Amino acid sequence: MSSEHGLDLIQVTDKVSPPICKMGNYGKYLYQLKKKEKKQSRQRGGEVKGVRIKFNTSLHDIETKATQVCKFLKQGNKVKIELRLRGRERALRQYASEQIKKFVEILGAQIPIETEEPPRKLPNILMLIIKGGQKNAAKNAEKKKSEDEKVVSQKVQTD
Repeated sequence: MSSEHGLDLIQVTDKVSPPICKMGNYGKYLYQLKKKEKKQSRQRGGEVKGVRIKFNTSLHDIETKATQVCKFLKQGNKVKIELRLRGRERALRQYASEQIKKFVEILGAQIPIETEEPPRKLPNILMLIIKGGQKNAAKNAEKKKSEDEKVVSQKVQTD
């Protein structure tokens, strides 16, 4: 029957009895299988990317790095932010933690984020791991919507 239509008989699986076959172009079938395998090998998500901030990094440079981190998070990767303290910078740990907080605020304005844990303070490094927070984004949107509705209802009651 398949030869009448100019198609090949392709065995899909032989694990069941009787084996499952379908009619189609064998070359096209092989191409689709290779395409599937390639796609599965590309799906890695969850890699940890790293971004380093220095103690005296300017605001514009922090914004640029935040944009790059935003791209990483949209791809589904986690991001490790490091702030390395050298020499006398170690004495000013509070300023360093403010730098990281500023970075997180700038990033939070661009995309919803979650921190896995508070910043780790190693002897000469402050480290923070961030992941994308799509789950929290929906909750925050609902909260804002309900808050807006409350404000509108309060204004209506006062008028």
